Amino acid sequence: MIEPLILNLSARDIITPREDALLSSSIKRERWFVAGEDLVVQGTRPSYSTLLVDGFAARYKVLENGHRQITAIHIAGDFVDLHAFQLKTMDHGILALSPCHVAFADHSNLKILTETEPHLTRMLWLSTVIDGAIHREWIVAMGRKSAKSQLAHIFCELFIRLQVVQRVSDQCFIFPLSQAVLADVLGLSLVHLNKTLQKLRQEDVLTWSNRVITIIDWKKLQDVAEFDQAYLNLTREPR
Repeated sequence: MIEPLILNLSARDIITPREDALLSSSIKRERWFVAGEDLVVQGTRPSYSTLLVDGFAARYKVLENGHRQITAIHIAGDFVDLHAFQLKTMDHGILALSPCHVAFADHSNLKILTETEPHLTRMLWLSTVIDGAIHREWIVAMGRKSAKSQLAHIFCELFIRLQVVQRVSDQCFIFPLSQAVLADVLGLSLVHLNKTLQKLRQEDVLTWSNRVITIIDWKKLQDVAEFDQAYLNLTREPR
């Protein structure tokens, strides 16, 4: 069940069979969520952290006026709220953007791991550090890049992250989000997003059809995005 997590961590360092077994043993239950359902509810104090086994989810906050801002997209292999182990009270929610299969690691089990397994502790810490690095890239893209560059950047990032967990095939990946949700992610109007997407299509950079993104020209997509994957920390080295 935790294969996507192991693929994710193994892209950064060696995870031994023993560590794999320890992580597996920390998972006590699983659940399937439908699109639109909260995996984690803002304001709650979960006694577990949620691993996304399959599907797409979003970290989000709701303002007093009811408007929603998505601050992260999560994919298979992500511990979407590992930080809840330390924060206790969730100051944001996690929403299923597609049908999601999740697994729960009780905080009592994570506590034992952090007290007895220093390498695994560093690897789980690394996953939250990378979450922060991704968040910084999003802030830079939203604040300083054009809509076309911003859109290209999110597709570059997702392509690489999905490739790590073996969700890419022949330059294609499933992308079940609607244009309305993607507009919400990027802070663009639906009309602006649609026009920006058309530009990428007309330039033969990518296609988006039947919930599948196909990268036609990877180098050009990276150039448009000004994409440098260094922030994803995909160098396999001792941690």
